[in-house]
Amino acid sequence: MAQPEVGEIERRQANLRYLLNQWDPIGVADLVADEYDCLLAPLWRLLMRGASRAELSEFLWYDLKDHFGLDPEGCEVDRFADRLAALAATWVDPV
Repeated sequence: MAQPEVGEIERRQANLRYLLNQWDPIGVADLVADEYDCLLAPLWRLLMRGASRAELSEFLWYDLKDHFGLDPEGCEVDRFADRLAALAATWVDPV
């Protein structure tokens, strides 16, 4: 995937942040808007290189467990990975 223009990068990252805060596995997005910003850069890299749903799910699974100390079983990781993959599919730049 080609690197988009700066304005487009900002829009895409804002969309990614919005999805993370909607997902809100900790339940604090209403209080701390940047709680999941630590996921932005690694997810961005995965999405920009065309990571599969399985790769996204695996990353989220381990990050929730190791970084956030959550049990990923109750966080609908696969469902959120589907949403991320769908978002990235809209980012396909015309050739």
